[in-house]
Amino acid sequence: MANYTFLVNDIIQATENDSTEFVDYIPKIVNRAEERLTKMLDDVGLVEISAVALSATRNKFALPTGTRVIKNIFIEENGTKINLLPRTDEYINDYWPVSASTGTPRYYSRQTNTSIYFAPTASATYSGKIVFTKRPTTLTSATNTNYFTDFCYDALYYASMVEASNFMKNYSVTPIYEEQFQAAILSLANQARRTRRDDMQNPSSPAGADTGIIPPTPISRIN
Repeated sequence: MANYTFLVNDIIQATENDSTEFVDYIPKIVNRAEERLTKMLDDVGLVEISAVALSATRNKFALPTGTRVIKNIFIEENGTKINLLPRTDEYINDYWPVSASTGTPRYYSRQTNTSIYFAPTASATYSGKIVFTKRPTTLTSATNTNYFTDFCYDALYYASMVEASNFMKNYSVTPIYEEQFQAAILSLANQARRTRRDDMQNPSSPAGADTGIIPPTPISRIN
């Protein structure tokens, strides 16, 4: 099974560079590769779920540490789940201009990278869940594996080699690894697409609706 140590050795062997300067820089190379994967992948492997507690008379909620993309938020009222719909700040301000007024929350907007507003202001305490994407724990010699090493090693390796080539100023090689990285990302995107459907469904979008892609017409069997 691939891990951080495996990746470091892979990079050193592929570049044929074991100089102290280069080896000391590898953690930064891997960090950049992980950050790139986090931004490019739309994959269930980056999804986490956390509890939500909306206090009465409050209209602000602190996001879980490291939240990148909010996929959905729901609260419960009398045992019924209510999906909060994403809106802009302008919409929230127009819809619920008096924060002191309260009701059952219906909408939310991202205020900053660490907090959101919701409207109406909560009239009671509500519990629920937030589903969001987050960068996996950063690879180090102490944290030897994460989602990228376990399920996306080819993309992680090629992204690392792009950064390694740039560090060594071997710019003629960079496009080769970039092309291989893009091919790996395309495969992962296809894998993510397949997780959103089964063989009896039309292709669906991350939002849950059909994408409009027309499945190919089956070729009639010729006897």
